[in-house]
Amino acid sequence: MSSSSAPPSGPSAPGTDALSQLGRQSTQPASPEEAVLERVPAPHPDKRYVVRFTAPEFTSLCPVTGQPDFAHLVIDYIPRNWIVESKSLKLYLTSFRNHGAFHEDCSVSIATRLVELLDPQWLRIGAYWYPRGGMPIDVFWQTGPAPQDVWVPPQDVPGYRGRG
Repeated sequence: MSSSSAPPSGPSAPGTDALSQLGRQSTQPASPEEAVLERVPAPHPDKRYVVRFTAPEFTSLCPVTGQPDFAHLVIDYIPRNWIVESKSLKLYLTSFRNHGAFHEDCSVSIATRLVELLDPQWLRIGAYWYPRGGMPIDVFWQTGPAPQDVWVPPQDVPGYRGRG
């Protein structure tokens, strides 16, 4: 048997030939700057629909103390011509594990990078940071008003004990 890391042979989805991570063994990027985010053509560019990614165990580091910070991220977007390749998104998000940045910077940087890559019709991020020092910090950002002609479900991330 071959131990090659080449993808399995056979038909592939349109636009996936240039992907460098999907179907291959990949190493964890050391930083968000090093991480490779990839995209593929949207399968239904003529339709409006919401794509949701949820990362309930997102981790980064406080840039001052080096202590770990944890968040539950919810990313919603309406594709135009591209969708993000999910393995590359997972590797990108985990690249923050040793990255020191404030909650606001991590949250908005993730959304901004996705907007630059995908040029979506609409994108929002809800970053629900777990409390450290007794105070949760949640960060919300979107490209514009939520569209009225497509179902955008609520994020429904439970509140924290002690929150009013």
